[in-house]
Amino acid sequence: MDTRVRPDTSIPFYQPAGNEVTLFEHAWANRLPLLVKGPTGVGKTRFVAHMAARLGLPLFTVACHDDLTAADLVGRHLIGDGETIWCDGPLTRAVRQGGICYLDEVVEARKDTTVVIHPLADDRRILPIDRTGETLEAPPGFMLVMSYNPGYQNFLKGLKPSTRQRFVSITFDFPPADREAAILQSEAACPRMLATQLVSIGRNLRALKDVDLEEAVSTRLLVYAARLIVAGLDPVDACRAAVVEGLSDDPEVTTALMEVVSATFGR
Repeated sequence: MDTRVRPDTSIPFYQPAGNEVTLFEHAWANRLPLLVKGPTGVGKTRFVAHMAARLGLPLFTVACHDDLTAADLVGRHLIGDGETIWCDGPLTRAVRQGGICYLDEVVEARKDTTVVIHPLADDRRILPIDRTGETLEAPPGFMLVMSYNPGYQNFLKGLKPSTRQRFVSITFDFPPADREAAILQSEAACPRMLATQLVSIGRNLRALKDVDLEEAVSTRLLVYAARLIVAGLDPVDACRAAVVEGLSDDPEVTTALMEVVSATFGR
C-alpha cells in the first residue's frame, strides 16, 4: 500500500516524548536510515507521518507481512495490452522521487528483502534493480525508515544484527499518564476527565501480573474507546469493544480485564 503525505497537507498531530523529533531531523539531514522500535499502538507510524509532513516530504508506507518479498518493494514486470511493462515498487518510487520510505513492522517481511535494504542503509545509498539492470542512487531527500516491535517478535523473526547496526535507532514506549491523556484529548476530542479515566484503565491493565496477554493495551485502543464514548456509547460497553475484546479471546481473561474497567467507571 502506498500512502503519501504531501507538503500542503496539515501536519498529523504528534505529542513528542523526548528528543525524537530533533533526532529524526538530524538523521534525515545527514542521510542516515532510522529504525523506530516499540510496542504496538504507541505512535511509531504517526510519528513518521508527522515528520514527513513536517519536513515537506512524500511518504511511501509499506505495511510488511509474511508474503512481502523484495520484488514487492522493488517492482516487477507486468503483462498488459500484449506487452511487458516494468512497474516500480514503493521502495523504487521513493528512491527515484526522493522522500521517506517507511517499512512498517519490517521483520514480518521475507528475509530476501534485506538484499535490497542493506545497500540503501549504508554509505552506498544505492538500489540495484537486477531485472532492469539499473542501479539507482538515492537522492539527498531520500530516507529509509523502518519499525518493529522487539517485544513481540520471537527469535526466528528478530531483526538481524547486520541489519539493525545499519540504522540510527529510537525506542518508543507507552507515554506517561499526562502525555497519554493529552493524546486522547486531541485524537478523540474528549473531556479531560474521560481521558484521565481511560489512561487509568490503560495503566492498570498494563500492570496486571496474573493475566496472560500477548500485547499490552495500546494508546491506539484507548483512543478508539474515547471516540466511541464521545459519540454516545456507554463507557463500559465502549471499553469492552475497543479495548478488552482486542486484547484477548479468553473468557476468564476478558472477565478480569472488565473488572478493571467497571471499577474505574464505578459499576
